[in-house]
Amino acid sequence: MAKKLTIKDIAALAGVGKSTVSRVLNQDSKVSAETREKIQAIIQAHNFTPSQSARAMRGQGNPMIGIIVTRLSSNAENQALSAMLPLLYAANCEPIIVESQMEMHRLQEHLKFFQQRRVDGVILFAFSGLEEQDLQGWEKKLVVIARHYPQFSCVYYDEQRAVTLLLEKLLQQGHQKIAYLGVQESDMTTGYLRHQAYLRFCQDHQLTPNAVLGKLSYDSAYQLASAVDFSQISAIVCATDTLAIGVVKWLQEHQITHISVAGIGNNPLLRFLFPQTLSVDLGFTTAGKQAVKQLFDLLENREIKARCIDCGLV
Repeated sequence: MAKKLTIKDIAALAGVGKSTVSRVLNQDSKVSAETREKIQAIIQAHNFTPSQSARAMRGQGNPMIGIIVTRLSSNAENQALSAMLPLLYAANCEPIIVESQMEMHRLQEHLKFFQQRRVDGVILFAFSGLEEQDLQGWEKKLVVIARHYPQFSCVYYDEQRAVTLLLEKLLQQGHQKIAYLGVQESDMTTGYLRHQAYLRFCQDHQLTPNAVLGKLSYDSAYQLASAVDFSQISAIVCATDTLAIGVVKWLQEHQITHISVAGIGNNPLLRFLFPQTLSVDLGFTTAGKQAVKQLFDLLENREIKARCIDCGLV
């Protein structure tokens, strides 16, 4: 008996990705007429019909996309996620959202689950401790956000530029004594890269560094603020807007008004509570849209690529 063709086989014969075949099967109007006719001709020639079990597992044939966030409470990741979902829905994709909690064993469990469910693609928010080899075997169907791995399609942020933009702006405003409140360097991006950017800027501009590092939370920033001698500085750069909120709250409670506070993240809560606080938009919304685009390109067997998202003052 001849082997029954699969969607993957049809895609190979047509020279397209599996997602394109799925779109044709689901009558997605976004597929070009030429591509649609080619795929339909192959389907008819081979008398292809998707198995009922596969269609049931895939929500009547819609492509399934797994999304692994680090924390559902993350403002940054929620901004990116909010940009992804409309694009996935528009492409008739079925997103499955899970949380790694930045724990390797949870991540591996999620990837195993996605493999069992035969998802079409995965978007993964990376975290410190996750190395490229931990994702081996997923190169053809996974896009990484927030880290740059050479063998994977990636979307990452310009961490060092974000810190530099804030410091340059504060210098232009006349500040010469600028402290830094950040995250422990065990965190590669938010912690190490941003702190090192601050130290390098201080060295390049003959500024005296004054840094305090802790955890990424409002409470941690509020507690760490008490360790900063605000009588010796005029401004403080926070590694995230979350930390900036904690610092501003501490300053207000202690009636200290001469300090300019800056953060990174363009957090809506910071803008609402403390609209005068300087912030950098890292491009979370752009990253979400770009990740979906790169995933679709990847599933169409296009070139694996990396994109660093531009950041800017807000």
